[in-house]
Amino acid sequence: MRRLCKAFPVILLFLCTAFASLADGGVSEHEKLLQRAEQLLDKYKDSEALAVYEQILGVASENYVALCKASYLHCRISERYTDETKRLEHIAKAREYANKAYELNPLDAESNYVMALSLGSQALVSGPKERLVNINELKSFVDAALAADAKHAGSWHLLGRWYFKMANLNFAEKAASKFLFGGVCGLATNKDAADALEKAIAYNPKNIRYYYDLALIYDEMKDKEACITTLTKALTLTLDTKEELELSRRCKIMLQEKTNV
Repeated sequence: MRRLCKAFPVILLFLCTAFASLADGGVSEHEKLLQRAEQLLDKYKDSEALAVYEQILGVASENYVALCKASYLHCRISERYTDETKRLEHIAKAREYANKAYELNPLDAESNYVMALSLGSQALVSGPKERLVNINELKSFVDAALAADAKHAGSWHLLGRWYFKMANLNFAEKAASKFLFGGVCGLATNKDAADALEKAIAYNPKNIRYYYDLALIYDEMKDKEACITTLTKALTLTLDTKEELELSRRCKIMLQEKTNV
């Protein structure tokens, strides 16, 4: 009996250790990979981060975080291709992952955001009619994302771009929009677009894309002062990627044109 009492703590320790090992192997391996992918994403290593997220999906196809992130990255990477085939491949994967994420959690901000983002990417490579259909469908997902998270900067950015596009359709596009959707474009204004971009910047003041797009809107509105203010702020941001450097270059050129320097 005394020997059994002495052995009991050892047995208990062994069982606890074994249980912890099983739990760690079953759950935290995915967590470790997610952390690794997030670190790569923070360092703007998009392709490497995407590979890790897709590694996770290879063994856990319903991992919600990985689905959303993979969809987002496929959209972002697609913009870098001039080759239409490669671009379409990334957009198709973005749509696939976004749809799966939305099926898992249709009320969450991220699933609705990547649905909207992938539709926007699809619109850029579509014909006139399909482009209008995608743009119109995009709005409902943006609205749902903001209903779930009113501080979602990416969704405010998409909403601003939607307003700007709809407010500046050409004659043929306006006629098609009126026929297809009942003239939704008539409800959109450049002021709406600017307000949405201002909110995107308020919730994420470090994204130079938001400033550049807002400056374009103010330029279209002939609001020179607001345009100059926005461009000036953009040029104070820290830049980490080639895309950001290119946007900064465009901001600088536009600012020089506005100030006649």
